[in-house]
Amino acid sequence: MLSIAVVNLKGGSTKTTSAAYFLHALAESGLKVLGVDADPENCSLVRWSDLASWSIPVVGLPVKDLHQRLESISDGFDVAVIDTPPMESGRGIVTSAVRAATHIVVPMSPTPMDFDRLRAVLDLVDDVTPLRSQPPAVAVLLTRVVTNSASAEAYSAAANELVPVLPARVARLERFAQAFGCAVENALNTAYGDALPQLLDVEARA
Repeated sequence: MLSIAVVNLKGGSTKTTSAAYFLHALAESGLKVLGVDADPENCSLVRWSDLASWSIPVVGLPVKDLHQRLESISDGFDVAVIDTPPMESGRGIVTSAVRAATHIVVPMSPTPMDFDRLRAVLDLVDDVTPLRSQPPAVAVLLTRVVTNSASAEAYSAAANELVPVLPARVARLERFAQAFGCAVENALNTAYGDALPQLLDVEARA
């Protein structure tokens, strides 16, 4: 089964928004999808699902043995999307999510601080890879991008030296900034929808 973990060192990095839009884009493409909220403190994906009455099932699984439990709860689904806690406070859970995921997405805004955090995420992935039967595919998704900004180009190039950067870019829009608690519609026609086939084309991290 395909499983996508959305991972970042800190909170407030568009992890939950990214997970929500990936979930809906996958569902709109005709796949049977499961949302997994692995954040024990905020439970943002579960809360969003409840507030907006999503038809997509979302379960809370903020546990350090997520990689062992995921297969049993995801039976019958094509894809699971895992919204992880901030790595700095939930490293054990994130480690387990990284063990479970076939694909890992790191949402990153084009700023010095977010770029600096990227290395910690990649280090964790590299530490976990020997525990897996095969390495995951890992990619950066630029978010909160100001259209035609020089920063997007600069940080895309810098990040690409460490890990593949998806060509799709999520613009800084009110649609995404104010999305929590609202219905998610036409996700497939957003940058998140564009990013999905790009992510599936990324090769496993050596």
